Amino acid sequence: GRASIKYQPIGVVGNVVPWNFPFNLAFTPLGSIFAAGNRCIIKPSEYTPHCTQLMKKLVEQYFDVTELAVVTGGPKTGEIFSTMPFDHLLFTGSTSIAPHVIRGSAENIMPLTLELGGKSPVIVSQSANMKQTADRIMFAKTLNAGQICLAPDYIMVPEDQKETFSNLAMDSIRTMFPTLKENQDYTSIINERNYDRLKGYLADAKRKGAEIIEINPAEENFTQQQHFKIPPTLVINPSDNMKLMQEEIFGPILPIKTYQTINEAIDYVNAHDRPLGLYYFGADKNEENEVISQTISGGVTINDLLVHATQEGLPFGGVGASGMGAYNGLEGFKNFSHAKPIYRQTPIEKVLQMLRPPYTEKLYSILKSMAS
Repeated sequence: GRASIKYQPIGVVGNVVPWNFPFNLAFTPLGSIFAAGNRCIIKPSEYTPHCTQLMKKLVEQYFDVTELAVVTGGPKTGEIFSTMPFDHLLFTGSTSIAPHVIRGSAENIMPLTLELGGKSPVIVSQSANMKQTADRIMFAKTLNAGQICLAPDYIMVPEDQKETFSNLAMDSIRTMFPTLKENQDYTSIINERNYDRLKGYLADAKRKGAEIIEINPAEENFTQQQHFKIPPTLVINPSDNMKLMQEEIFGPILPIKTYQTINEAIDYVNAHDRPLGLYYFGADKNEENEVISQTISGGVTINDLLVHATQEGLPFGGVGASGMGAYNGLEGFKNFSHAKPIYRQTPIEKVLQMLRPPYTEKLYSILKSMAS
């Protein structure tokens, strides 16, 4: 016989898009969705009305409604959207909302791709170039004010490098952002609710005894502002009972934990939910391989951050609490396809006849010889 697989479009894919990268997370997955031959309906976030308006205008201008459409609306629309009988639903958002999406889709037995987040760790090796490492980490942590699902959530540095790294991190911020408050290069938190959440994390950490270093190069007063900006902030050796070590931060706050051995750092990462991203900085190849092989994460970038998600040939997705499924590359095509197995039988009628009753001694002899 001859076996083969035929990949077929699954149909209509729903795409629930968050507010932090409204265009990127709406359009990037379309490469995989369209390559597999599907259609798509996008539900943008209600927190980005101007982006949504432009997105809807462009989609209606360049696509037929049967190919690609944009649905607008608030939380109620989003709730209904996730219960619609799509052939596949892609949801990008927080781990706290994901269970509601799963429950909503269960009634239709709908396959899901969940791109969530979590606490993506950075392990800094003793062998790392500390200045380069600090520059790259602080750039990634302040990009979009840390409001990125793959943002470094906390870092682990060798105990004797804690002060060196902290000083270099402060220098890096001063170089990138001489001022913050009215600096258009430094992003605001999306809204008051998330601003209050982040301020609450800092208040909780301070109350529980953490050392907090606010990096405010121009010593500006942030108590009165037209935005919701929070200066980049280091939290030194936070304890696990602090809220910022229990929840995804999603802001410009960076906890710095110390370790004695690389195995201690690996054990700490493995004691928590599997993250969307993991980052390692260092020149020790054996240590690098140890980190990669002994941890499980959605993806890994070595000596930089975020970059694995920008590689079009690599699948982007989470694992465990950080998500399931992936898009981009071959894996993305497969994710939004149905792999139909096909077996074509060849003319073997005599063999097939032997397998049908009544069973003869000849068949028993063949089976005995196979068993022996």
